[in-house]
Amino acid sequence: MIDQARLQLTQTADQVEGLARDASQFGFAEDETPLRIRLSDRATLDRWASANEYLQIDTTAGQVLGKSSNMGGITFPPYHPRGTASAFSMVHVTGNRPGTMLLLNTVLTDADGRALLIAHIGQRLDIVDQLIAKARVILLVITLGSMIVIAAASYFVAGSAIDSIERLTAEVAAIGSAHLDRRLRWNRRDEVGRLANAFDAMLDRLQSAFARERQFISDASHELRTPLTVINGNAQLLQRWGDRDPEVLRSSLHAIAEESGRLAGMVSGMLTLAKAESGDAIPKEPLILEQIADDVVLHAREAASEKGLTIVTDYAADGRTIVIGDPGLLRQLMRNLIDNAIKFTDRGRIEISIRRAGPTVLLTVADTGSGIDAQSAERLFDRFFRGDPAHARATEGTGLGLAIVRSIARVHGGSVVAHPRAEGGSAFTVSLPSEPEFTAGS
Repeated sequence: MIDQARLQLTQTADQVEGLARDASQFGFAEDETPLRIRLSDRATLDRWASANEYLQIDTTAGQVLGKSSNMGGITFPPYHPRGTASAFSMVHVTGNRPGTMLLLNTVLTDADGRALLIAHIGQRLDIVDQLIAKARVILLVITLGSMIVIAAASYFVAGSAIDSIERLTAEVAAIGSAHLDRRLRWNRRDEVGRLANAFDAMLDRLQSAFARERQFISDASHELRTPLTVINGNAQLLQRWGDRDPEVLRSSLHAIAEESGRLAGMVSGMLTLAKAESGDAIPKEPLILEQIADDVVLHAREAASEKGLTIVTDYAADGRTIVIGDPGLLRQLMRNLIDNAIKFTDRGRIEISIRRAGPTVLLTVADTGSGIDAQSAERLFDRFFRGDPAHARATEGTGLGLAIVRSIARVHGGSVVAHPRAEGGSAFTVSLPSEPEFTAGS
Protein backbone atom coordinates (compact mmCIF):
# COMPACT_ATOMS: atom_id res chain seq x y z
CA MET A 1 0.00 0.00 0.00
CA ILE A 2 2.85 2.38 0.74
CA ASP A 3 4.43 1.53 -2.61
CA GLN A 4 1.13 2.33 -4.32
CA ALA A 5 1.00 5.66 -2.46
CA ARG A 6 4.56 6.43 -3.56
CA LEU A 7 3.58 5.75 -7.17
CA GLN A 8 0.55 8.05 -7.00
CA LEU A 9 2.56 10.85 -5.39
CA THR A 10 5.26 10.48 -8.02
CA GLN A 11 2.67 10.75 -10.82
CA THR A 12 1.18 13.90 -9.28
CA ALA A 13 4.67 15.37 -8.85
CA ASP A 14 5.41 14.69 -12.50
CA GLN A 15 2.26 16.57 -13.53
CA VAL A 16 3.09 19.58 -11.34
CA GLU A 17 6.68 19.57 -12.59
CA GLY A 18 5.40 19.37 -16.17
CA LEU A 19 3.27 22.47 -15.57
CA ALA A 20 6.33 24.35 -14.27
CA ARG A 21 8.38 23.42 -17.33
CA ASP A 22 5.58 24.38 -19.67
CA ALA A 23 5.45 27.78 -18.01
CA SER A 24 9.18 28.27 -18.44
CA GLN A 25 9.01 27.28 -22.11
CA PHE A 26 6.42 30.05 -22.76
CA GLY A 27 8.74 32.79 -21.58
CA PHE A 28 8.03 32.77 -17.91
CA ALA A 29 11.51 31.66 -16.85
CA GLU A 30 12.91 35.17 -16.39
CA ASP A 31 9.77 36.47 -14.72
CA GLU A 32 8.45 33.86 -12.31
CA THR A 33 5.39 35.85 -11.35
CA PRO A 34 2.99 34.07 -13.75
CA LEU A 35 4.21 30.67 -12.50
CA ARG A 36 3.98 31.79 -8.90
CA ILE A 37 0.46 33.13 -9.47
CA ARG A 38 -0.67 29.99 -11.20
CA LEU A 39 0.74 27.56 -8.64
CA SER A 40 -0.45 29.66 -5.72
CA ASP A 41 -3.99 29.51 -7.08
CA ARG A 42 -6.00 27.17 -4.88
CA ALA A 43 -8.25 26.14 -7.77
CA THR A 44 -5.19 25.00 -9.72
CA LEU A 45 -3.85 23.02 -6.78
CA ASP A 46 -7.25 21.45 -6.14
CA ARG A 47 -6.98 19.80 -9.57
CA TRP A 48 -4.48 17.36 -8.05
CA ALA A 49 -5.93 17.26 -4.54
CA SER A 50 -8.40 14.67 -3.33
CA ALA A 51 -9.88 13.41 -0.07
CA ASN A 52 -6.57 11.78 0.88
CA GLU A 53 -4.08 13.74 -1.26
CA TYR A 54 -2.81 17.25 -0.39
CA LEU A 55 -0.66 19.77 -2.22
CA GLN A 56 1.48 22.67 -0.97
CA ILE A 57 3.80 24.97 -2.96
CA ASP A 58 6.74 26.73 -1.29
CA THR A 59 9.31 29.14 -2.53
CA THR A 60 12.89 27.95 -2.60
CA ALA A 61 13.38 29.90 0.61
CA GLY A 62 10.73 27.77 2.36
CA GLN A 63 7.88 30.33 2.36
CA VAL A 64 4.42 28.84 1.77
CA LEU A 65 3.09 30.08 -1.57
CA GLY A 66 -0.16 28.11 -1.85
CA LYS A 67 -2.06 25.11 -0.47
CA SER A 68 -4.91 22.97 -1.68
CA SER A 69 -8.23 23.75 -0.03
CA ASN A 70 -8.44 20.39 1.79
CA MET A 71 -5.34 21.14 3.86
CA GLY A 72 -7.10 23.57 6.15
CA GLY A 73 -4.71 24.43 8.95
CA ILE A 74 -2.18 21.78 7.97
CA THR A 75 1.22 23.07 6.84
CA PHE A 76 4.03 20.86 5.60
CA PRO A 77 7.53 21.54 6.96
CA PRO A 78 10.05 23.23 4.62
CA TYR A 79 12.21 21.00 2.44
CA HIS A 80 15.95 21.65 2.24
CA PRO A 81 17.44 19.69 -0.65
CA ARG A 82 20.75 18.02 0.11
CA GLY A 83 21.90 16.91 -3.31
CA THR A 84 18.57 15.27 -4.26
CA ALA A 85 15.76 16.84 -6.24
CA SER A 86 13.05 14.90 -4.40
CA ALA A 87 12.66 12.83 -1.28
CA PHE A 88 9.93 10.93 0.58
CA SER A 89 9.25 11.44 4.29
CA MET A 90 6.64 10.54 6.86
CA VAL A 91 4.86 13.31 8.79
CA HIS A 92 2.30 13.21 11.56
CA VAL A 93 -0.57 15.65 11.24
CA THR A 94 -2.98 16.87 13.89
CA GLY A 95 -6.29 18.63 13.78
CA ASN A 96 -9.66 17.15 12.99
CA ARG A 97 -8.10 14.14 11.23
CA PRO A 98 -4.88 13.33 12.98
CA GLY A 99 -2.77 10.60 11.48
CA THR A 100 0.25 9.68 9.40
CA MET A 101 0.94 11.11 5.95
CA LEU A 102 3.44 10.07 3.27
CA LEU A 103 5.04 13.23 1.88
CA LEU A 104 6.91 13.68 -1.42
CA ASN A 105 9.06 16.81 -1.53
CA THR A 106 10.03 17.80 -5.08
CA VAL A 107 12.09 20.74 -6.41
CA LEU A 108 10.41 22.24 -9.50
CA THR A 109 12.97 23.35 -12.10
CA ASP A 110 12.92 25.05 -15.45
CA ALA A 111 14.31 23.63 -18.70
CA ASP A 112 17.84 24.67 -17.65
CA GLY A 113 17.56 22.92 -14.30
CA ARG A 114 17.21 26.04 -12.21
CA ALA A 115 15.14 25.64 -9.02
CA LEU A 116 11.91 27.55 -9.26
CA LEU A 117 9.62 26.31 -6.49
CA ILE A 118 9.22 23.38 -4.12
CA ALA A 119 6.13 21.16 -4.26
CA HIS A 120 4.96 19.14 -1.24
CA ILE A 121 2.53 16.39 -2.19
CA GLY A 122 1.14 14.35 0.68
CA GLN A 123 -1.18 11.37 0.92
CA ARG A 124 -2.89 10.20 4.07
CA LEU A 125 -2.13 6.68 5.26
CA ASP A 126 -5.30 6.20 7.24
CA ILE A 127 -5.78 2.70 5.88
CA VAL A 128 -2.22 1.81 6.78
CA ASP A 129 -2.77 3.25 10.25
CA GLN A 130 -5.96 1.26 10.56
CA LEU A 131 -4.18 -1.90 9.42
CA ILE A 132 -1.35 -1.26 11.89
CA ALA A 133 -3.87 -0.67 14.66
CA LYS A 134 -5.71 -3.88 13.74
CA ALA A 135 -2.41 -5.71 13.54
CA ARG A 136 -1.54 -4.48 17.02
CA VAL A 137 -4.88 -5.69 18.33
CA ILE A 138 -4.51 -9.03 16.56
CA LEU A 139 -0.93 -9.36 17.82
CA LEU A 140 -2.04 -8.53 21.33
CA VAL A 141 -4.86 -11.08 21.15
CA ILE A 142 -2.53 -13.71 19.73
CA THR A 143 0.06 -12.96 22.39
CA LEU A 144 -2.47 -13.18 25.19
CA GLY A 145 -3.98 -16.33 23.70
CA SER A 146 -0.54 -17.89 23.30
CA MET A 147 0.33 -17.03 26.89
CA ILE A 148 -2.88 -18.67 28.07
CA VAL A 149 -2.28 -21.76 25.93
CA ILE A 150 1.36 -21.98 27.06
CA ALA A 151 0.35 -21.55 30.69
CA ALA A 152 -2.32 -24.24 30.38
CA ALA A 153 0.06 -26.58 28.55
CA SER A 154 2.81 -25.92 31.08
CA TYR A 155 0.43 -26.65 33.92
CA PHE A 156 -0.67 -29.88 32.23
CA VAL A 157 2.88 -30.98 31.40
CA ALA A 158 4.18 -30.05 34.84
CA GLY A 159 1.28 -31.84 36.48
CA SER A 160 1.85 -34.92 34.32
CA ALA A 161 5.58 -34.87 35.05
CA ILE A 162 5.03 -34.42 38.79
CA ASP A 163 2.47 -37.23 38.83
CA SER A 164 4.91 -39.48 36.97
CA ILE A 165 7.75 -38.59 39.32
CA GLU A 166 5.53 -39.19 42.35
CA ARG A 167 4.51 -42.59 40.94
CA LEU A 168 8.13 -43.40 40.16
CA THR A 169 9.19 -42.35 43.66
CA ALA A 170 6.49 -44.51 45.25
CA GLU A 171 7.40 -47.57 43.17
CA VAL A 172 11.12 -47.10 43.83
CA ALA A 173 10.50 -46.73 47.56
CA ALA A 174 8.57 -50.00 47.55
CA ILE A 175 11.58 -51.92 46.21
CA GLY A 176 13.83 -53.02 49.04
CA SER A 177 16.71 -55.45 49.32
CA ALA A 178 14.18 -58.27 49.65
CA HIS A 179 12.45 -57.36 46.36
CA LEU A 180 15.34 -56.86 43.95
CA ASP A 181 13.55 -59.05 41.41
CA ARG A 182 10.88 -56.39 40.90
CA ARG A 183 11.14 -54.01 37.93
CA LEU A 184 9.35 -50.82 36.99
CA ARG A 185 9.05 -51.68 33.27
CA TRP A 186 7.79 -48.27 32.15
CA ASN A 187 7.19 -48.22 28.41
CA ARG A 188 7.69 -44.47 27.98
CA ARG A 189 10.07 -42.64 25.68
CA ASP A 190 10.36 -39.41 27.66
CA GLU A 191 12.90 -38.47 30.32
CA VAL A 192 10.93 -40.17 33.09
CA GLY A 193 10.78 -43.35 31.03
CA ARG A 194 14.53 -43.27 30.46
CA LEU A 195 15.04 -42.72 34.17
CA ALA A 196 12.84 -45.73 34.95
CA ASN A 197 14.76 -47.86 32.43
CA ALA A 198 18.05 -46.75 33.97
CA PHE A 199 16.72 -47.72 37.40
CA ASP A 200 15.72 -51.15 36.07
CA ALA A 201 19.22 -51.60 34.66
CA MET A 202 20.67 -50.60 38.03
CA LEU A 203 18.42 -53.16 39.74
CA ASP A 204 19.72 -55.82 37.33
CA ARG A 205 23.28 -54.99 38.33
CA LEU A 206 22.39 -54.89 42.04
CA GLN A 207 20.55 -58.18 41.87
CA SER A 208 23.49 -59.77 40.10
CA ALA A 209 25.94 -58.31 42.62
CA PHE A 210 23.82 -59.45 45.57
CA ALA A 211 23.54 -62.91 44.03
CA ARG A 212 27.31 -63.09 43.65
CA GLU A 213 27.84 -61.90 47.21
CA ARG A 214 25.31 -64.41 48.56
CA GLN A 215 27.01 -67.15 46.59
CA PHE A 216 30.39 -65.98 47.88
CA ILE A 217 29.17 -66.02 51.48
CA SER A 218 27.66 -69.45 50.97
CA ASP A 219 30.82 -70.81 49.36
CA ALA A 220 33.07 -69.16 51.95
CA SER A 221 30.96 -70.57 54.78
CA HIS A 222 31.18 -74.02 53.23
CA GLU A 223 34.92 -73.79 52.68
CA LEU A 224 35.60 -72.38 56.15
CA ARG A 225 33.47 -74.97 57.85
CA THR A 226 35.75 -77.88 56.96
CA PRO A 227 38.99 -76.55 58.52
CA LEU A 228 37.10 -75.18 61.50
CA THR A 229 35.45 -78.57 62.03
CA VAL A 230 38.83 -80.33 61.84
CA ILE A 231 40.42 -77.83 64.22
CA ASN A 232 37.51 -78.15 66.68
CA GLY A 233 37.52 -81.96 66.55
CA ASN A 234 41.26 -82.25 67.13
CA ALA A 235 41.08 -79.69 69.94
CA GLN A 236 38.49 -81.90 71.67
CA LEU A 237 40.77 -84.92 71.21
CA LEU A 238 43.58 -83.00 72.81
CA GLN A 239 41.38 -82.12 75.75
CA ARG A 240 40.47 -85.78 76.31
CA TRP A 241 43.58 -87.73 75.33
CA GLY A 242 46.35 -85.28 74.67
CA ASP A 243 48.05 -85.64 78.03
CA ARG A 244 47.79 -89.45 78.02
CA ASP A 245 48.41 -90.48 74.38
CA PRO A 246 51.47 -89.00 72.64
CA GLU A 247 50.24 -90.17 69.21
CA VAL A 248 46.94 -88.34 69.65
CA LEU A 249 48.86 -85.29 70.75
CA ARG A 250 51.16 -85.38 67.74
CA SER A 251 48.51 -86.09 65.10
CA SER A 252 46.03 -83.58 66.55
CA LEU A 253 48.59 -80.78 66.69
CA HIS A 254 49.65 -81.60 63.11
CA ALA A 255 46.05 -81.48 61.91
CA ILE A 256 45.35 -78.22 63.76
CA ALA A 257 48.49 -76.60 62.34
CA GLU A 258 47.68 -77.80 58.80
CA GLU A 259 44.03 -76.71 58.86
CA SER A 260 44.78 -73.37 60.56
CA GLY A 261 47.39 -72.71 57.85
CA ARG A 262 44.81 -73.53 55.21
CA LEU A 263 42.33 -71.25 57.00
CA ALA A 264 44.88 -68.43 57.14
CA GLY A 265 45.59 -68.88 53.43
CA MET A 266 41.89 -68.71 52.64
CA VAL A 267 41.45 -65.50 54.66
CA SER A 268 44.54 -64.02 53.01
CA GLY A 269 43.11 -64.92 49.60
CA MET A 270 39.80 -63.23 50.44
CA LEU A 271 41.63 -60.07 51.50
CA THR A 272 43.68 -60.09 48.30
CA LEU A 273 40.50 -60.61 46.28
CA ALA A 274 38.83 -57.69 48.06
CA LYS A 275 41.85 -55.48 47.34
CA ALA A 276 41.90 -56.51 43.70
CA GLU A 277 38.21 -55.72 43.31
CA SER A 278 38.54 -52.29 44.98
CA GLY A 279 39.85 -50.87 41.68
CA ASP A 280 40.35 -47.14 42.14
CA ALA A 281 42.05 -47.50 45.54
CA ILE A 282 45.05 -49.30 43.99
CA PRO A 283 48.10 -47.09 43.27
CA LYS A 284 49.70 -47.85 39.91
CA GLU A 285 53.11 -47.17 38.38
CA PRO A 286 55.15 -48.13 35.26
CA LEU A 287 56.55 -51.66 35.67
CA ILE A 288 58.75 -54.00 33.62
CA LEU A 289 56.72 -57.20 33.43
CA GLU A 290 59.75 -59.44 32.78
CA GLN A 291 61.41 -58.32 36.02
CA ILE A 292 58.30 -59.25 38.03
CA ALA A 293 58.12 -62.62 36.26
CA ASP A 294 61.78 -63.37 36.99
CA ASP A 295 61.29 -62.55 40.67
CA VAL A 296 58.29 -64.90 40.94
CA VAL A 297 60.02 -67.67 39.01
CA LEU A 298 63.06 -67.44 41.28
CA HIS A 299 60.94 -68.27 44.33
CA ALA A 300 58.89 -70.92 42.51
CA ARG A 301 61.81 -73.01 41.23
CA GLU A 302 62.22 -74.83 44.55
CA ALA A 303 58.60 -76.03 44.62
CA ALA A 304 58.89 -77.05 40.96
CA SER A 305 62.15 -78.95 41.46
CA GLU A 306 60.60 -80.95 44.34
CA LYS A 307 58.18 -82.41 41.76
CA GLY A 308 60.88 -82.80 39.13
CA LEU A 309 59.54 -79.91 37.01
CA THR A 310 61.48 -77.25 35.19
CA ILE A 311 60.41 -73.66 34.58
CA VAL A 312 61.42 -71.97 31.33
CA THR A 313 60.82 -68.38 30.30
CA ASP A 314 60.40 -66.89 26.83
CA TYR A 315 60.52 -63.11 26.57
CA ALA A 316 60.76 -60.55 23.78
CA ALA A 317 64.25 -59.68 22.51
CA ASP A 318 64.57 -56.48 24.58
CA GLY A 319 62.86 -57.96 27.65
CA ARG A 320 61.36 -54.56 28.53
CA THR A 321 57.58 -54.87 28.34
CA ILE A 322 56.08 -51.91 30.22
CA VAL A 323 52.68 -52.00 31.93
CA ILE A 324 51.01 -49.67 34.40
CA GLY A 325 49.94 -51.43 37.56
CA ASP A 326 50.43 -52.39 41.18
CA PRO A 327 53.61 -54.47 41.57
CA GLY A 328 52.25 -56.47 44.50
CA LEU A 329 49.05 -57.46 42.70
CA LEU A 330 50.82 -58.33 39.44
CA ARG A 331 53.32 -60.42 41.40
CA GLN A 332 50.38 -62.17 43.09
CA LEU A 333 48.79 -62.80 39.68
CA MET A 334 51.91 -64.50 38.33
CA ARG A 335 52.50 -66.42 41.58
CA ASN A 336 48.96 -67.83 41.51
CA LEU A 337 49.26 -68.92 37.88
CA ILE A 338 52.66 -70.57 38.40
CA ASP A 339 51.59 -72.23 41.67
CA ASN A 340 48.46 -73.52 39.94
CA ALA A 341 50.55 -74.95 37.09
CA ILE A 342 52.96 -76.65 39.51
CA LYS A 343 50.07 -78.01 41.58
CA PHE A 344 48.37 -79.74 38.66
CA THR A 345 51.48 -80.89 36.76
CA ASP A 346 53.16 -84.17 37.72
CA ARG A 347 55.88 -84.23 35.11
CA GLY A 348 57.27 -82.08 32.33
CA ARG A 349 57.76 -78.34 32.58
CA ILE A 350 56.15 -74.94 33.12
CA GLU A 351 56.48 -72.42 30.28
CA ILE A 352 56.15 -68.67 30.86
CA SER A 353 56.06 -66.30 27.88
CA ILE A 354 55.55 -62.54 27.53
CA ARG A 355 54.73 -61.13 24.11
CA ARG A 356 53.41 -57.85 22.70
CA ALA A 357 50.39 -57.91 20.38
CA GLY A 358 49.87 -54.32 19.26
CA PRO A 359 48.61 -52.30 22.24
CA THR A 360 48.29 -55.47 24.35
CA VAL A 361 50.71 -57.56 26.40
CA LEU A 362 50.08 -61.32 26.49
CA LEU A 363 51.37 -63.18 29.55
CA THR A 364 50.99 -66.96 29.15
CA VAL A 365 51.66 -69.67 31.73
CA ALA A 366 51.45 -73.15 30.16
CA ASP A 367 51.99 -76.57 31.70
CA THR A 368 52.16 -80.23 30.68
CA GLY A 369 49.74 -81.43 33.33
CA SER A 370 46.40 -83.22 33.15
CA GLY A 371 44.80 -80.35 31.27
CA ILE A 372 41.30 -78.93 31.47
CA ASP A 373 38.09 -79.55 29.56
CA ALA A 374 36.56 -76.78 27.51
CA GLN A 375 33.30 -76.83 29.50
CA SER A 376 34.93 -75.97 32.82
CA ALA A 377 37.50 -73.51 31.37
CA GLU A 378 35.37 -70.46 32.21
CA ARG A 379 34.28 -71.72 35.63
CA LEU A 380 37.89 -72.14 36.71
CA PHE A 381 37.92 -68.44 37.59
CA ASP A 382 34.88 -68.62 39.89
CA ARG A 383 35.46 -68.39 43.61
CA PHE A 384 36.03 -71.73 45.34
CA PHE A 385 35.67 -73.70 42.09
CA ARG A 386 38.00 -76.68 42.37
CA GLY A 387 37.21 -78.71 39.23
CA ASP A 388 36.82 -82.46 39.70
CA PRO A 389 35.74 -82.95 43.35
CA ALA A 390 37.72 -86.18 43.67
CA HIS A 391 40.85 -84.48 42.36
CA ALA A 392 40.18 -81.32 44.38
CA ARG A 393 40.23 -83.18 47.69
CA ALA A 394 43.68 -84.54 46.93
CA THR A 395 45.06 -81.14 45.94
CA GLU A 396 45.90 -78.37 48.37
CA GLY A 397 44.39 -74.95 47.81
CA THR A 398 41.61 -72.57 48.75
CA GLY A 399 39.83 -72.34 45.39
CA LEU A 400 40.49 -68.58 45.27
CA GLY A 401 43.75 -68.44 43.31
CA LEU A 402 42.32 -68.15 39.79
CA ALA A 403 39.47 -65.90 40.96
CA ILE A 404 42.15 -63.56 42.30
CA VAL A 405 43.96 -63.74 38.94
CA ARG A 406 40.83 -62.67 37.07
CA SER A 407 40.11 -59.79 39.48
CA ILE A 408 43.69 -58.52 39.28
CA ALA A 409 43.60 -58.68 35.47
CA ARG A 410 40.30 -56.79 35.36
CA VAL A 411 41.44 -54.04 37.72
CA HIS A 412 44.41 -53.48 35.38
CA GLY A 413 42.11 -53.18 32.35
CA GLY A 414 42.80 -56.71 31.10
CA SER A 415 41.36 -60.21 31.06
CA VAL A 416 42.38 -63.86 31.44
CA VAL A 417 41.36 -67.00 29.57
CA ALA A 418 42.17 -70.70 29.98
CA HIS A 419 42.28 -73.32 27.27
CA PRO A 420 43.62 -76.86 26.82
CA ARG A 421 46.82 -77.35 24.81
CA ALA A 422 46.86 -79.61 21.76
CA GLU A 423 50.04 -81.33 22.99
CA GLY A 424 48.56 -81.86 26.48
CA GLY A 425 48.25 -79.72 29.53
CA SER A 426 46.66 -76.31 29.81
CA ALA A 427 47.53 -72.65 29.19
CA PHE A 428 46.40 -69.51 30.95
CA THR A 429 46.78 -66.24 29.01
CA VAL A 430 46.47 -62.82 30.66
CA SER A 431 45.93 -59.79 28.40
CA LEU A 432 47.07 -56.41 29.76
CA PRO A 433 47.28 -52.99 28.08
CA SER A 434 50.90 -52.07 27.27
CA GLU A 435 52.51 -48.67 27.73
CA PRO A 436 55.12 -48.23 24.97
CA GLU A 437 55.70 -44.56 25.82
CA PHE A 438 57.45 -45.50 29.06
CA THR A 439 61.07 -46.65 29.16
CA ALA A 440 62.80 -48.89 31.64
CA GLY A 441 64.37 -45.90 33.35
CA SER A 442 61.13 -44.00 33.90
